[in-house]
Amino acid sequence: MRRLLGLLGGTFNPIHNGHLHLAGQLLEQLHFDEIHFIPSAAPPLKIAPEVSAQDRAEMVKLAIAGNPKFTLDLRELTRDGKSYTTDTLISLRGELGQAVSLCLLMGYDAFLGLPKWHCWQALLNYAHIVVVNRPQASQEPSDELRQLLEAHKTGTLSALLDAASGAIYFAEIPPLDISSTAIRARLASGQSVDTMIPADVLGYIRQHHLYETP
Repeated sequence: MRRLLGLLGGTFNPIHNGHLHLAGQLLEQLHFDEIHFIPSAAPPLKIAPEVSAQDRAEMVKLAIAGNPKFTLDLRELTRDGKSYTTDTLISLRGELGQAVSLCLLMGYDAFLGLPKWHCWQALLNYAHIVVVNRPQASQEPSDELRQLLEAHKTGTLSALLDAASGAIYFAEIPPLDISSTAIRARLASGQSVDTMIPADVLGYIRQHHLYETP
């Protein structure tokens, strides 16, 4: 049987309890053997983070230290150029071969924006996509995404193990209303974020004087 590997990418600027909640819930529901947290160095569709890649990676390392099934994956931080997800999947597939099912984890909003991604139609050649569905989400997928769903959507977990890539699966997870943007704003204005990020991450932020200005 194939191993099941989850891939959670993002700027993690900073990583917060919402990220950890999502990963923990998916780990439990889908029975992943491992989940890789992959900090982005130069996200193509976002402004480059003002906090260094090293600081963001260290915060992820601290946040996931308590779970042996969570792994920090630095491949996007050590690769030159834009952090294209397709390049990351090609790299992982080259290392792991077809004996591992790769699952790209994303929220529903990110899924709706998929047609803006670099080589987005090639993603399913290398991985499955697991979408965390927002309850009562109002926005509908584009025609391009509808066609993709018609060809690849599955409602069974076994489909993620039957093949190494190629399926789209929707998972229902109660969200935590936390965002990195809100955390940065609260830190810059001196407000508490104790319930929003792990204590070790907050200690690192304070020690290195991160996010002290808007």
